[in-house]
Amino acid sequence: MIQKKTAANAPQAAPPIDDKTRAILRENLSAIEHHLFNGIVPFWFTRALDREYGGFLTNFDSDGRTLPTPEKYVNTQCRLIWWFSTLNRRFPDMDQAAEFARRGVDFLIRHFWDEKVGGFFWKVNRDGSELDSAKIVYGESFCIYALSEYYRATQDKRGLDYASQTFDLLQKYCADTQNGGYLENVDRSWNPEPGGFPGGDRKGLDTHMHLMESFTTLYLASADELHRRKLVELIHLICDRMIDKKTGCGLNQFDLQFQSLPAISIQRTWNGERLGEQPPNPIDTTSYGHNVELAFLMRLALTSAGSDLSPFLPILKRLLDHAVEHGIDWEQGGIFRDGDRSTGKPLILEKEFWQHTEALTAFLDGYEQFHQPEYLQAFDNLWRFVHKHMIDQTVGEWRTLLDRSGSPIDPNIGNPWKVSYHSGRAMLESRALLMRLTGA
Repeated sequence: MIQKKTAANAPQAAPPIDDKTRAILRENLSAIEHHLFNGIVPFWFTRALDREYGGFLTNFDSDGRTLPTPEKYVNTQCRLIWWFSTLNRRFPDMDQAAEFARRGVDFLIRHFWDEKVGGFFWKVNRDGSELDSAKIVYGESFCIYALSEYYRATQDKRGLDYASQTFDLLQKYCADTQNGGYLENVDRSWNPEPGGFPGGDRKGLDTHMHLMESFTTLYLASADELHRRKLVELIHLICDRMIDKKTGCGLNQFDLQFQSLPAISIQRTWNGERLGEQPPNPIDTTSYGHNVELAFLMRLALTSAGSDLSPFLPILKRLLDHAVEHGIDWEQGGIFRDGDRSTGKPLILEKEFWQHTEALTAFLDGYEQFHQPEYLQAFDNLWRFVHKHMIDQTVGEWRTLLDRSGSPIDPNIGNPWKVSYHSGRAMLESRALLMRLTGA
């Protein structure tokens, strides 16, 4: 087992990977490939498609059995479009993936797209009938992300057309030209609804990070200079306004002028609907998972935009170092859910699926960039915990929520927010990074 060392404050010279470490990483690569191709991929191929109404089913119990999916959220429908599109683009022999992605796009355009004023509804009933017609920017970001990836994989012009239209609508109605960033909650007609529910007048790191992610993929699909400029603008906004310059961690929620606010539970978010322990409300929290995910996605965004990485490297490294120091559970394995923003101290000790997926990728990516051994140690710690406790080896997918020691709190495999986006992407990206690092 790779042992933990104290995180360094400055980048070190790149040490060669010794034979023992390379052997461990190759074992991890083998296990990840097995889990990807024999677990996650077949799980979603055999269960995701809603053959009665179209689109995708999202809800599965701890044994992988289908549970009712009475509502379809736009973000998870799009995450599955992205998943099947990515499989087809990376593995062209998986021609079935293109068909699944096309069916998802058909349902998305037919039932979520607002023919009157544009944009995608937040939620529909299983049969596609209207349920929640608000335009939630978090959801719109995943529409851009999925449809752009769908175009990259299939060259179906509908993907780039609807992704570009959605981008334009965000610039027209949601871009905050006075304060920067984007208004996150608008009604069906694109009017702000700050009084509609608690937190509706706030901005958050989560939404802006995923907008950065979606603009990255849109630019890769379109090569449009406006898409690149807006991407770079968003990167600078996040770095300048949404990261704590003292501690190096991500801030959580803000008012419209980007004054940091103690976080509250907000309707139409995973934090507002998840199970498990909730931190005091309000409280100034940081998410270790978002911090490391941001480091990975920002490096990808900068590279995709052709920007110089060097001014941003200290920011990326501090995000990773904060998680190594405060978020990794070096005693029992895994990464904690949430921490105190000012001290870094963990507040919620439960182990949730998505933080582990993003941290696996981010620490490998961080090691490739900064060559610091503690990032490999963090990856090794996480993968051992995930492989032993989080992955259901029989079913082939990840459990949703565990206690600190790894016992299930929510063992279900799929829910309206959890599909293959986090687990699948983590395995795809970790596989690619391990292949490069080990010369496989």
